[in-house]
Amino acid sequence: MWFKRLKWFAHRPTALRGGALVLLAGLLTATTAVPAASAVPAAVSADAYWTAERMRAALPAEGTTRQTPPAPSSGPVPPSHPFDGLPQVGTFFWTDGQNTGRFCGGTVVRSPHRDLVVSAAHCLRSPDPRKHLSFVPQYHDGLKPHGVFPVERIHIDQRYYDLGTDGGARWDFTVVRLGDRADGTPVQRAVGGFDLAFRPGYDHRDVRLIGYPGSSDTTYPKPLDCRSSTHRYTSTDPKAPGDFLEIACAGYVGGTSGGPFLVRGLTGHLVIGVIGGYHTGGDTPDISYSSYFNEDLLELYLQAVHDDEPAGR
Repeated sequence: MWFKRLKWFAHRPTALRGGALVLLAGLLTATTAVPAASAVPAAVSADAYWTAERMRAALPAEGTTRQTPPAPSSGPVPPSHPFDGLPQVGTFFWTDGQNTGRFCGGTVVRSPHRDLVVSAAHCLRSPDPRKHLSFVPQYHDGLKPHGVFPVERIHIDQRYYDLGTDGGARWDFTVVRLGDRADGTPVQRAVGGFDLAFRPGYDHRDVRLIGYPGSSDTTYPKPLDCRSSTHRYTSTDPKAPGDFLEIACAGYVGGTSGGPFLVRGLTGHLVIGVIGGYHTGGDTPDISYSSYFNEDLLELYLQAVHDDEPAGR
């Protein structure tokens, strides 16, 4: 189904990296619905609501806390370090049914309408009300350097809704469409975006892992950065089957879900995964996982581009 919806420009060939399909900005033409006009009131309200203090007090999305002690390692685990982040990588913020602030990571990806972000499905699957749901690119130290973008649609694979976070672990990814910033600017125009890679392979020697950890004290959190390698991990848990990208990076505690796996590509960074999938991204702070990016994610991407109705719970 998905390949019938691709429109290729003859002068812009598909980029291939090790056999992976990489969607470059402009390769797709939007032939159906155009996103709605800028929801300025929603953007203004979101920007006003998410003060520095409310963002600092937000907790990781439910089900993302890693509490299992780290397993013995056969070698040194590459360290992570806090930094001020990248413009394309940020944080979703919302309040749950108890009015508790929640957060999860996300990454802006290139798209025809310049309005899409990828993240982990388990972050945004909850049926509870998600009020003030917004995306803050490059959030750090209580700052909103590029403003706030309200969420308009969340595209999650129906199988993830039906099977749950374990049974549907192979589909723990989501494509989210954002409304414009209060000044009418779409997110990709404001911060840029990375290309998405589909079927990128499992073995990569130099992968950059970025995630937003939960804050355990009164300081404002910073994102974590780490460089390591990935390989294929086949789940041994029959309740959570599938093949996943696995990476060793120290300190990726609860809250880092949704953060990107990045590699270098022809046009800058490529997104080859997001923290999530096998036990919602990893049972320990030192080992993280991603569901494998395949045609199922491509279909979600195309649904978001064409403004299709998202799947239901």
